[in-house]
Amino acid sequence: MQSIGIVCIIRCMTANTLFELIPAIDLKGGHCVRLKQGRMDDATDYGDDPAAMALHWQSLGARRMHVVDLDGAFAGKPANREAIRSICAALTIPVQLGGGLRDLAMIEGTLNLGVQRVILGSVAISNPALVDQACAAFPGQICVGIDAKEGMVAVHGWDDVTDVRAVDLARRFEDAGVAAIIYTDIARDGMLTGPNIDETANLARAVSIPVIVSGGVASMADVTACAAHVADGICGAITGRAIYEGTLDFAAAMKATA
Repeated sequence: MQSIGIVCIIRCMTANTLFELIPAIDLKGGHCVRLKQGRMDDATDYGDDPAAMALHWQSLGARRMHVVDLDGAFAGKPANREAIRSICAALTIPVQLGGGLRDLAMIEGTLNLGVQRVILGSVAISNPALVDQACAAFPGQICVGIDAKEGMVAVHGWDDVTDVRAVDLARRFEDAGVAAIIYTDIARDGMLTGPNIDETANLARAVSIPVIVSGGVASMADVTACAAHVADGICGAITGRAIYEGTLDFAAAMKATA
């Protein structure tokens, strides 16, 4: 396993605010994988021990782990429960998880596995009242995942692109008590082409909810560019393929942002 880039908390040089770089573990059939543009038939397998992978990133300094239940996202109900439980049991840092959560019982069950924050994605557009109810029932533990293509919300494992603007969906939850919005440009996810910072920053400026960049983060330059928008409301970035394939080196990132 490569001892490369990871999660850390970097202090943005342009604002006295902490910026999180968060490693991603995507689960498919109990394995750690990365997809390209959300396509389940285009997955790269990085191992069959998600807990060991999570511990690896934690050992390199991770302060939070981002986990996606890909099977759950496509099936519309949680899967990979044992892998999720093992990750949470192995780590001492908080885990945030999304994929297939459709009602309060599913949310509570996931939190009971040891997950610290859950991410509601497709259901945020099909049943926005559930987000309100979940925020009230589990304060500080609910995030909204907004996946978009050309600024329009995509749902159901990214299979369907709606006619709802991402910024309008974000504004719907302005007063709900959402802990963070994870904004993913699906055209860039897993492609190592750089994140859509301009669009993410525009969304972050439109709401008071902290926004986390997802999709395309591939290099130290990408991390620096994301961190430069802390004042706009971007509080972090998620990286996956880059840290598995070595295009983002953690040591170099720390040196550059010291």
